[in-house]
Amino acid sequence: MIRAVFLDRDGTLIEERHYLHRPEDVALLPGAGGALRQLQDAGFHLIQVTNQSGVGRGYFTLADVERVNRRVAEEFARHGVRFTHVYVAPEAPDQPSRGRKPSPQFLFDARDEFGVDLARSYLIGDKRIDLECGWRAGVKACLLVRTGYGQQEAAQLPAGSPAIVVDDLPRAAHWILNQP
Repeated sequence: MIRAVFLDRDGTLIEERHYLHRPEDVALLPGAGGALRQLQDAGFHLIQVTNQSGVGRGYFTLADVERVNRRVAEEFARHGVRFTHVYVAPEAPDQPSRGRKPSPQFLFDARDEFGVDLARSYLIGDKRIDLECGWRAGVKACLLVRTGYGQQEAAQLPAGSPAIVVDDLPRAAHWILNQP
């Protein structure tokens, strides 16, 4: 069984752009490429799990999402990073969805499709729904980055939350790599 780091896309890997649908608007967050390279070099598979409600709302198409995802992959490839898979939930929040976070379904799919050991894996995101997805799937730890929506979300976490709150993706990678 393999270890994985599940990653939200917008606000975690790349700059948050309201309903991003143009590849030319993709911008990696500072240090993201190096951070993912360190995780990958340590043996983690990198798997994106992203909600793209703009499709379900009719703002853009799934083809637009695929073009953006290709651009994200190209930008990270410049750092020697390769994603094992990208799971996309295109539904709006009020539409039925199999995998829209906070549903853990895509993490269960990764377990079944790629042999991911969820108990030895991590999730990194900038929203509470990202963390809830990981908690429901039984990952080892969920990290909230203060990029994207993370600063506001961190302020709203209840006392005693099991979330690990860090400033950004490089600090998240550092934390993960220093776990036993």
